[in-house]
Amino acid sequence: ARQWFHALKLIKKDCLLSLRVSRCASTASVPRITTHYTIHPRDKDKRWEGVNMERFAEEADVVIVGAGPAGLSAAIRLKQLAAEHSKELRVCLVEKASQIGAHTLSGACLEPRSLEELFPDWKERGAPLNTPVTEDKFGILTETSRIPVPILPGLPMVNHGNYIVRLGHLVSWLGEQAEALGVEIYPGYAAAEVLFHEDGSVKGIATNDVGIQKDGAPKKYLSKSLIVGILWLNDNFGCSTGVSVTFSVTQHLKGVIFWSSLFQLWTIDKKKWKPGRVEHTVGWPLDRHTYGGSFLYHLNEREPLVALGFVV
Repeated sequence: ARQWFHALKLIKKDCLLSLRVSRCASTASVPRITTHYTIHPRDKDKRWEGVNMERFAEEADVVIVGAGPAGLSAAIRLKQLAAEHSKELRVCLVEKASQIGAHTLSGACLEPRSLEELFPDWKERGAPLNTPVTEDKFGILTETSRIPVPILPGLPMVNHGNYIVRLGHLVSWLGEQAEALGVEIYPGYAAAEVLFHEDGSVKGIATNDVGIQKDGAPKKYLSKSLIVGILWLNDNFGCSTGVSVTFSVTQHLKGVIFWSSLFQLWTIDKKKWKPGRVEHTVGWPLDRHTYGGSFLYHLNEREPLVALGFVV
């Protein structure tokens, strides 16, 4: 861990140095490139003259943005409820990744109760829950040592009965279940903007255009964005989403909390591999004013894999 964060400090130092150098080296002759059409309107851009600006439009009862665990679970449950009440419900789900689960790297410790409510027969369906938790460890890190902390029964860190999963595999499996129920999934379509009626209500979303150069000019092969008109929008937005939805409740917030994380999968020495072990830490390299910590989940896969994460 010490070597890892030392490397991050060096990278940060190099990035700041290169930023200073690039600022010093920039001149007025270098054009400022703006790619987004809301800043540089295409109807006033000569490079877009003669380009058909009409966008293909679809209508759905529900549109879900993001094929993560929450988005797929919502889509699945909607189709299940529609079937129970003999209703026709068109549910569309757009996902920026080229395939479902491609952007979901993190390991996770999953409490299976929600999955059991969604699919009571999840084991028979082959859900990728291969690693039941067998051991919990918790510690406080300092610069030079690790202080073990006992985990008492009833505390949130007790994970017995839960499963260690690779979220990418779980999301991929959920995608298969959703499609089997009739959910329309569109991978490779990032939701670029929310569309509104004149009264301010949401009327749909528009996906990203494909085939645009870095300077905002159209390429030879341009694929226009898709507009999906909806009755209801479920936006499972994360830190990297391009969709912005504003709720009135935000006007009353005193401040905003941001979090950042690192997720990796490591192959380790087989002698140190303990399938089913869950480890959490707090403390170093964070100071006492910064909330965060790390996790280390030992997966029961074909090779000695651990899911490593650090959240600030």
